[in-house]
Amino acid sequence: MQITRKISDDIVYVGVGDKRLARFENLFPLPSGVTYNSYLILDDKVALMDTADSDVTDQFIDNIETALEGRTIDYLVVHHMEPDHGANIKRLLDRYPQMKVVGNTKIETMIHQFFDVDLTDRMVIVKEGDSLPLGKHELTFVMAPMVHWPEVMVSYDKTTKTLFSADAFGTFGDLDGALFNDEVDFPEDYLDEARRYYANIVGKYGMQTQALLKKAAGLEIEMIAPLHGPVWRSNLEYFIDKYQTWSSYEPEEKGVLILVGSIYGHTHRAADKLAAALKEEGVSKVKMYDVSKTDVSYLISEIFKYSHVVLACATYNNGIFPKMADFIHDCQALCVQNRQVAIVENGSWAPASGKLIREELAKMKKMEVLEPQVTIKSSLKKEQEEELCQLAKVFAQSLKEGE
Repeated sequence: MQITRKISDDIVYVGVGDKRLARFENLFPLPSGVTYNSYLILDDKVALMDTADSDVTDQFIDNIETALEGRTIDYLVVHHMEPDHGANIKRLLDRYPQMKVVGNTKIETMIHQFFDVDLTDRMVIVKEGDSLPLGKHELTFVMAPMVHWPEVMVSYDKTTKTLFSADAFGTFGDLDGALFNDEVDFPEDYLDEARRYYANIVGKYGMQTQALLKKAAGLEIEMIAPLHGPVWRSNLEYFIDKYQTWSSYEPEEKGVLILVGSIYGHTHRAADKLAAALKEEGVSKVKMYDVSKTDVSYLISEIFKYSHVVLACATYNNGIFPKMADFIHDCQALCVQNRQVAIVENGSWAPASGKLIREELAKMKKMEVLEPQVTIKSSLKKEQEEELCQLAKVFAQSLKEGE
């Protein structure tokens, strides 16, 4: 059974949603699944925009065959070689012997790395600004290296003013039969997953994402067709603005994110006291997570969202509590920066996590540590409660100054 929809008169969505996959890249939880988007342009020449993951090959091929109605594919445009989009390249080369592959030189190299194929007379190499005429449609190619692999490119169809954006503007989550952004409540149901996708997959490459956004700003875009998530045909400025914010490492919202690494609960109770004190100081947005219970991909998404962060952390084997250390390591790897951070440390005989966290934060850009640092020995005492209240006042004042 085919499942296809048109995104314009002669461009058909032939992608597939997958609710069965447990973890994206075998790493990031997918409670709502993911889509593998692919698009078929039916013009004088037929162009398929990317393939799909091997797990959905049968449905993907069925969608293509139904949309083709007996025609063949003239061009397979490969924007990104990651296997969730490129897994079916060889299968399509075998199935459509007249089909040529369109990509840049790095894409050609990666095709040979993934597949044992002969591309003699079947590879069309393109570079920045090159065009591919299909008839009424003409694709212009824009290189987007490191968003988020080095070979990535995007393409622009001037006829429909569509940007085929590769992994840029992608979102975790299956769409439950929807296709377009205005068919879902994106801010309510998908924004968090869009941020989690960006922060964990593309977040390290903010500078490269900014470069692509500058190129895209010179195009008249009315529709964005990414490789994951909904096709954007309305309110494009909303999502583009999110990408501007995330890729510049600016906080999306003013608020306090409290992350807790607690062994027996004493550090967590201190964090609870701080959260209550923040509320008493009029801080409206306070979000708390236990780093041992929440997958780190969600924590990374939240630190991309909030302006202020509290790391409440027990000392473990004279070091940082391991789950907190993992989170900080991920922050460093993904270039998290430009946040205001406070530290609450705990240790029964030699509290050391605070000093060690400061050393790790010093390796990152524009991470301002707010004082006072609160030190707990085993359990929260009355004098530390007052220190936590003072820290809450510092946070409240800092948030007001940023308004």
